Amino acid sequence: MQTALINGRVLTSRGAIEECAVLVEGGRIADVVRRAHVPADAKTHDLGGRLLLPGFVDSQVNGGGGMLFGDNPTVEILRTIAQAHAGFGTTGFLPTLISGELKLVRAAIAAVDAAMEAGVPGIIGIHIEGPFLNRNRKGIHNAANFRPLDAEAFDVVTSFKRGRTLLTLAPEQTTPEMIGKLAAAGVIVAAGHTDATYAQARAALDHGLRGFTHLFNAMSPLRAREPGVVGAALDDAASWCGIIADGHHVHAATLRIALAAKGAAKLMLVTDAMPSVGAPTKSFVLQGQMITVRDGVCFAPDGTLAGSDLDMASAVRNAMSLMHVHLAEAVSMASRNPAAFLGLSDEMGTIGRGQRANFVVTDDALAVSQVWIDGRPV
Repeated sequence: MQTALINGRVLTSRGAIEECAVLVEGGRIADVVRRAHVPADAKTHDLGGRLLLPGFVDSQVNGGGGMLFGDNPTVEILRTIAQAHAGFGTTGFLPTLISGELKLVRAAIAAVDAAMEAGVPGIIGIHIEGPFLNRNRKGIHNAANFRPLDAEAFDVVTSFKRGRTLLTLAPEQTTPEMIGKLAAAGVIVAAGHTDATYAQARAALDHGLRGFTHLFNAMSPLRAREPGVVGAALDDAASWCGIIADGHHVHAATLRIALAAKGAAKLMLVTDAMPSVGAPTKSFVLQGQMITVRDGVCFAPDGTLAGSDLDMASAVRNAMSLMHVHLAEAVSMASRNPAAFLGLSDEMGTIGRGQRANFVVTDDALAVSQVWIDGRPV
């Protein structure tokens, strides 16, 4: 039997449409039709005039609900993180592991594989952030865990087959040929925590580098005579840029400059979320350091930013207010764009026939009231 979501304002590629219904069957969107064309035998779900948005896709989630993925990667920890972020509209995400030993990377991959096999809602792959990074741009990462991207490491990071694998590395810590080999093996490669020159970043892009992790943060900046990684990211029309729109990691004017350079279609909202998201406790331990959340910002004892306390619904609201974009563009940065970056455009990111039935129901202030994943409310 089909379920018809009715009496809502449906955000499609043509904008918010009233007097239409979304038909759901078997976890997929069967069709988007006028209200008068809903089948008589369909089970109806009244949205009460609220907005129906495509589910948000977040490619960088370290933790949530009081749990940190890298602490002890298990199915139950992933389930808790997924539930925490679903409450803010995230219907697809990559659990993110920051730099650790290869045995921890193996354990993280095994946990994500088991969680997907168990049907934990929302998990679509894994983001391995490091340990092939530059200590000069380490941020909160423990440089003691950094290592070369050798044959053993290649075998580990290419071993996950059930979902998407996103690998953040510093291009100057490996070779363009290795980046090409990773891309050929199906790994989505992004640059981050990098001190590469423009030329090094450009060579990586030419060999399969697909995007940039938290643009502007932990990477060589744009300068007059050395454009750096930021310059390479803004100059390249094909690549994607993740960006943390929390009002703290990147200045509002800098966000708008990125928007002007890249265009809304190539920017992706990410949270870089830590355990404090969706949790009452606003402190946690990360790689032996006590992290404290103050005014919505996660700080290490020395003042280093340590991920974020950001959720995706807030990121969308911030994109609208800080970047001066309208609702459809902000939502695309949180849904369609990351889905396209991950090669999942045929699965998620928009509300259209054949897509997975992943939805966020909100009021006009983007307060989340309902979330659907694969046709089921969660």
